[in-house]
Amino acid sequence: MPINVRPAVLIIENQQVLTMQYNYGGQEVYNLPGGNLELGEYLCEALSREMQEELGIEVAVGEMILVGEVYFEDRKKHTLHLLFEGKVKAGIPTLNHKETSALGIKWLNISDLDTVNLYPNLSKSIQDYLAGKLNNKYIGKIDQQWF
Repeated sequence: MPINVRPAVLIIENQQVLTMQYNYGGQEVYNLPGGNLELGEYLCEALSREMQEELGIEVAVGEMILVGEVYFEDRKKHTLHLLFEGKVKAGIPTLNHKETSALGIKWLNISDLDTVNLYPNLSKSIQDYLAGKLNNKYIGKIDQQWF
């Protein structure tokens, strides 16, 4: 079984986190922008490409914030999530519906992260990171609901 590697970027402006809004199984889900690697592609390259394709923005990718894993035994799906700091260098986030199935873009208040279905489910880890309380970049298993 191959392991899926999914880098994502944490973009914060005015105490709000950039997310992409989806509806899975009748539930609102907010994804941190990111995507899957293409063969031969490096993590930062994948993030830059995904942000350009899906949101029409140029992003400066910063340091890695954390690494965590999601494994769904019944679906035989294992994903390694890597979250990086990011800043918008150029453009205004706008959905490109040809490149994503997202329904919209949503800026969520940092304080509201734990009240929504976030994918990957890193609300507490992000809040700990921003408060300077994330003790280890490897957070291990991410408690993630399957939608």
